[in-house]
Amino acid sequence: MPALTILIDADACPVKDEIYRVAERFRAEVRVVSNAPFRIPDSPRVKRVVVSDSFDAADDWIAEAAAALPPNTGVVVTGDILLADRCLKAGARVLKHNGDAFTAASIGGAIATRAIMADLRAGMDGVGGGPAPFSKADRSRFLQALDRVLVGMGC
Repeated sequence: MPALTILIDADACPVKDEIYRVAERFRAEVRVVSNAPFRIPDSPRVKRVVVSDSFDAADDWIAEAAAALPPNTGVVVTGDILLADRCLKAGARVLKHNGDAFTAASIGGAIATRAIMADLRAGMDGVGGGPAPFSKADRSRFLQALDRVLVGMGC
């Protein structure tokens, strides 16, 4: 069976340490993709991929890597809806940082909501909130979801 690979959109990922722990338990390969170097654990399974700082360079690398993986062996962790869409189309499973899964059934609505929110923000001249702070409950949900996905992939 081909090795499972977890691709992390690392620049804004609050659950990297959790991914490393789960990946070690499942003996999964991890690629930490970012525009700047991050500290990674000393493990032969964890590799740092630093891409250029050009727009969407990390997204492009992740989407291409997801497309190159054998079926049912890739998991992408990202909060980027458009990257999630590209990775789903490439055949990868995709999780948000809080453990919610992007799926073929949910991605269209997520893209539409993203567009509506962008329009609303543009009309508010910078007034608005932002995402809720990342919580312990989010971290716990993510760990449970990643474990569930990996078990479901036959690990």
